Amino acid sequence: MFGTKVRIEDRTKRVKDAADKAAFRNFGHAAAAIRKDAVASIEVAPDPSPPGTPPHTRRRLLPRALRFDVDKQGAVIGPRASVAGQVGRTHELGGEYKGEDYPERPYMLPALERALPRFAGGWKGTIGE
Repeated sequence: MFGTKVRIEDRTKRVKDAADKAAFRNFGHAAAAIRKDAVASIEVAPDPSPPGTPPHTRRRLLPRALRFDVDKQGAVIGPRASVAGQVGRTHELGGEYKGEDYPERPYMLPALERALPRFAGGWKGTIGE
C-alpha cells in the first residue's frame, strides 16, 4: 500500500500583491516617460507652430501644466486645467478657443506612440524571483 501526503498553499494574495506593485511601478515609469517626451516636444518660440506639429510656447505654461497621476489601474497624463485652461485640449485636438478656430497641434498622442514600444518590454520580469 502506498501513502500520499498533499500540502496546498494558497499564494494568490501574494501573487496579486506582486502584480499590483509591478503595475503601479510600470505605469509610473511609463507615465513619467510620456510626460517628459511631451514636454520636450513643446518648443519655446514667439510664433505659432505649423499645424500638425507640437505647439510652441512663449511663457512655458503648457509644459509646466503637464502632470500625471498613477494608480493600480493605469495612469492619466495631460495638462492641468487650473494652469493651462482649455488651451491644452485645443492644441491636441484642434477646435475653437476664445472665438478662433485652431488646427490640431498634437503633443500627447505622439509622445504616447513613441513610448509604446517600451511598454511590452517593461513588464518582463517584474513578478517573481
